[in-house]
Amino acid sequence: MEFRKQQDLDNILTWQASEVVQLYDAGGLCGYDYEGCPVWFDLVGALDPKGLLLSASKQELIRKRIQGFELLLKECELQSQKLGRKIETIVMVFDLEGLSLKHLWKPAVEVYQRYFALVEENYPETIKHLFVVRAPRLFPVAFNLVKSFLTEVTQKKIVILGGNWKQELSKYISPDQIPMEYGGTMTDPDGNPKCLTKITYGGEVPKSYYLHNQVRVQYEHTATVGRGSSLQVDNEILFPGCVLRWQFASDGADIGFGVFLKTKQGERQRVGDMTEVLSSQRYNAHMVPEDGSLTCHKPGVYVLRFDNTYSLIHAKKVSYTVEVLLPDKAAEEKIQGLEATGSSPAQ
Repeated sequence: MEFRKQQDLDNILTWQASEVVQLYDAGGLCGYDYEGCPVWFDLVGALDPKGLLLSASKQELIRKRIQGFELLLKECELQSQKLGRKIETIVMVFDLEGLSLKHLWKPAVEVYQRYFALVEENYPETIKHLFVVRAPRLFPVAFNLVKSFLTEVTQKKIVILGGNWKQELSKYISPDQIPMEYGGTMTDPDGNPKCLTKITYGGEVPKSYYLHNQVRVQYEHTATVGRGSSLQVDNEILFPGCVLRWQFASDGADIGFGVFLKTKQGERQRVGDMTEVLSSQRYNAHMVPEDGSLTCHKPGVYVLRFDNTYSLIHAKKVSYTVEVLLPDKAAEEKIQGLEATGSSPAQ
């Protein structure tokens, strides 16, 4: 009841999100499975997470997704009346084509974590199947970030489909209920194969929608980089496929930043003796905080280097957070298995 009141669920179906969220938050209700359960397409890879969060609040984006869930439950009621039997569960299709490091941006991941937590708390046992299609190699890392917010029951309903995902989907959903874009026969009345009247396809958010130029973040560490010197932050990567993610801001003036891989373990190395992974350059992080990530293809010690060697007069204060994101092993093995059989999910 508290959740219903907090989210004003009695009026949520008539609530209208801002224009930018309506146009660029990708997904939509489209079709029914063979048993009459409604199907929701969630186009994660088509999202511009930073553009959305610079144009709308986290609360609005989460509310828009809760609205989608309430829409699905309303559809279950209508289907129950129409078919004369209880329809209480939904099918979700997560399309990950285009999923990249930008989707692992911490504020964006937090939106999905909160959304999944709310769904599990307030709509338990509602998900019938959760299909994942066109999953790239980055998927195991992305999944590991949200997995803990899903119950074991929901995790068991996740089905990662391989390169033949269009044929596999049609085993659960009739082709006339699947958009032509996804291997079915459904089109819009004007013949559009994407069914744009039902599904929003996202895309890059135009900067004209931006309300601010940064998202407020909290940093785990603060340090002073002395004049004419540098700060090295070591991160040990034990196996390939991990993602190194960082956010930083400087105080009062710019700071240099680059990422390097040590060639010798257990000792501090000069920058010239290390392998350059991300070339060092100066960032105006005192004006707009910086963030980034990279996939570590080799194990070893990766050094994030804050460079103030060019400033012989001023020391610089930097605030930063660095994380190593690990892949979910089961998801990684599943994707490797599909690739080994020539059925890469990313097709």
